[in-house]
Amino acid sequence: MSDLNNLLAANRAWAARVKASDPEFFTRLLGQQRPQYLWIGCSDSRVPANQIVGLLPGEIFVHRNVGNLVHQTDLNCLAVLQYAVEVLQVRHVIICGHYGCGAVQAALDGRPLGLIDNWLRNIQAVHGRCAHIDALPAEQRLDALCEHNVRAQVQAVCDTTVLRAAWAREQDVTVHGWIYGIADGLVKDLKVSCASPAERARLSIRGTAAR
Repeated sequence: MSDLNNLLAANRAWAARVKASDPEFFTRLLGQQRPQYLWIGCSDSRVPANQIVGLLPGEIFVHRNVGNLVHQTDLNCLAVLQYAVEVLQVRHVIICGHYGCGAVQAALDGRPLGLIDNWLRNIQAVHGRCAHIDALPAEQRLDALCEHNVRAQVQAVCDTTVLRAAWAREQDVTVHGWIYGIADGLVKDLKVSCASPAERARLSIRGTAAR
């Protein structure tokens, strides 16, 4: 229990620091939640959404899963997306992957891992549509597939009934594809932003090679 007690103590210290610097901070949070951004990212503990983009609690709505995937049958992710778009009225949906992703590496390796293999089929399908990745030098393949996986998830978000309905009613919401470098802390825009069905039609998961 000592580790958990350390976390509880750290929480009390954090809350005290926040209140000391901004006495009304928690009162404001209690009163409303109106973030402009939905972040769909990887569960990797090294990729904390708020810190990466310098936002405070209440400023970004977050959903995370292994490999930052958007399955059309994942009711958890779709429920978050619907709430963010229809209730919170976010203006930006950001799919953010990261270089060196373990889920992407597992899909690239193709070794059986058990239950998670069912989840990783989405990434394996991306790999299958991007056969040119296998022609890259070995050290570039993982990061290239990480980027293409993000592009594919942007497409997947755009294809949901949530986004199609939002655009049909002319709601201002744009889907973006980003990728984060754990080695340098920097986010890269993959330039696949999509704000309408017409822009979705022009999207392709084939793009520039990983850096």
